[in-house]
Amino acid sequence: MNAVDVPIVSLAADGDQVAAQLADAYQRIGFCVIVDHGIPLELTAAAFEASQQFHALSTEVKASIALDGTHRGFIARNTSTVVTSSVAKVTLPNQSESLMILHDSHPDDEGRLLAGPNRWPPHCDHIREPLEAYRDAMCELGMSLLPLIARSLGEAPNVFDAAFERPTTWLRMLRYPPHPPDAPADLFGSAPHTDYGFVTLLASPEVGGLEVRHPDGRWVRPPAIRDGLVMNSGDMLRRWSNGRFRSTPHRVINDQPGERWSIPFFFDPHVSTVVEPLPSGGDPQFDPVLFEEYLRVRLQKNYRQHQEPEQP
Repeated sequence: MNAVDVPIVSLAADGDQVAAQLADAYQRIGFCVIVDHGIPLELTAAAFEASQQFHALSTEVKASIALDGTHRGFIARNTSTVVTSSVAKVTLPNQSESLMILHDSHPDDEGRLLAGPNRWPPHCDHIREPLEAYRDAMCELGMSLLPLIARSLGEAPNVFDAAFERPTTWLRMLRYPPHPPDAPADLFGSAPHTDYGFVTLLASPEVGGLEVRHPDGRWVRPPAIRDGLVMNSGDMLRRWSNGRFRSTPHRVINDQPGERWSIPFFFDPHVSTVVEPLPSGGDPQFDPVLFEEYLRVRLQKNYRQHQEPEQP
């Protein structure tokens, strides 16, 4: 792998320089690793510790808060299959388990997709508190990135502000078992997919597993940096940019001997946002799309919990 396949961007640099580096990264591969982002290592470490404490709970306790229709709760192994993959025919479910925590719902969102309370195991404030603290800090980081991403597209710094007055956020505590040496070709920790929304910020230990599909077809791995966050653009940013920024397929194959832990944070617009190409992108290549409906289709296809029960 070439070291510049997935570039490193320091947020401590001048704003114009950061915007230019983000534009270059997202136009070339759709991924970068950001450093000097201001999230304390201690906060991240506490989140990983809380994740491991959650996954150490009994199967019965975790099953009691199983993923519901608001996409909150515990996702067991073999319950999600990425049938919407654009680069692979996926028939086998993801080999991971996770706890999904979303934003705190606002009363005005009642009845909308994803509206509802988060699901926590009982008597586990020692798990809840560090994860909520990490989620809130990551949301602040996401907000601080908005003007930089806007500038990287040649737009006014506040162009995304209205869409993120109440952002949609997803924090996912993932555990991947080791990849079986005799596994079939279409068995993955996480099958090739693109992310649905705006940007994803991924914290993971210095252990391999995440692979990014380079435009030339190679699967490459981002550099492992202790305090770095892998940051990629998603489907909505691709649409807003009119295709200038890539929403790049990526996958996880845990080829290490032990378990792999990671915490992705998905930072997205409010579900009521209509996403359409920005004027700076030239003639529109995408029709406007309501984010809520885009999400609904993909969640229904990829997660059993969002699928309608079969009629007798």
